[in-house]
Amino acid sequence: MSTTTSSPALKEIFNSARLEHIAGEMRAVYPAFDAKAFLHMANDGLAQLSVMQRMARVSECLHAVLPLDYEASLEVLRAVAPRLNSMFVSMFLPHYVASYGRHRFDVSLDALKYFTRFGSSEFAVRHFLRDDLERTLKVMHGWALDANEHVRRLASEGSRPRLPWSFHLEPIQANPDLTATILDTLKADDSLYVRKSVANHLNDVTKQHPDWVLDRIEGWPLQDRHTAWIARHALRSLIKQGNLRALGIIGVGGKAQVQVLDLQVTPAVIRLGEQVTLSFKVQSTLEQSQRLVIDYAVDYVKASGGTSAKVFKLKTFDLPARGCVNLSRSQHIRELTTRKHYAGRHAVHLLVNGERMGSTAFDIVP
Repeated sequence: MSTTTSSPALKEIFNSARLEHIAGEMRAVYPAFDAKAFLHMANDGLAQLSVMQRMARVSECLHAVLPLDYEASLEVLRAVAPRLNSMFVSMFLPHYVASYGRHRFDVSLDALKYFTRFGSSEFAVRHFLRDDLERTLKVMHGWALDANEHVRRLASEGSRPRLPWSFHLEPIQANPDLTATILDTLKADDSLYVRKSVANHLNDVTKQHPDWVLDRIEGWPLQDRHTAWIARHALRSLIKQGNLRALGIIGVGGKAQVQVLDLQVTPAVIRLGEQVTLSFKVQSTLEQSQRLVIDYAVDYVKASGGTSAKVFKLKTFDLPARGCVNLSRSQHIRELTTRKHYAGRHAVHLLVNGERMGSTAFDIVP
């Protein structure tokens, strides 16, 4: 499977033109900056580097050419941060802090708090968590109370047990109580940006401690619409598995009393880049309304010839007594930065309240 970090399109966020931009803005805030030396070093072998490697290259080259001590370099980088023309590109700034500032804890954590407003310090702060978990979490508990949504999000996102593109935080994986105060503080945050992070953090925890997450969410004020939003998204993996407690929290009564009719995928044979449509009917067999969570899983063919299932959300709704509804979902089957497709038969399974209630398939041909 291909990874996002090797995506050619994403790599070009740090292309030669962007390096010129960084060099120009650095010279604007620090006229003595050696832009020529920076560009020579940063462009060397650039084509072979992934996007994350290119980000690291920028901070390494800045460190090599800035003739200043760490704190003086930080002042220059603070000045350049608001001048950069990409939030993703600005993430080389916290990378610089994590690479060269871990000996200056207070100064560096304050810099990460500042830089996160222009992109995100979520990857960088994890190095400080790994070095000194207790001390760093104490600072992050304060960030959860900050007026700025980017700083509040950093408290949750940076401490996620399984943050994508980063190493796992094993102590937090083992003991989710370590970040419970952060999550409780943010459980009704009015920023969607923050709520998404809290939900993703909790979803990470469900991989090892599902009952811990369920216990905590059941104790939250779910009548609050922001808290209810977090709960729905935090429990998505458990809902896909048909976990009865998770289904109950979002108002689903358990096993669906329905029949699935006319389940099919059309066309049945496609080439890469074409679209398939899943369609079916859901007929209630119950004399009262019921809430349904409908998902579908695709068994993607792997290079080895085996398959790997991916579950997709489809619809959550209330089906009236003895009601019937027609549903469909179209999906383009094309190469993604996170998934490579292979020829073969791809089974599709319909999941109603987490229970498989029908299967069909389509073929991808070369």
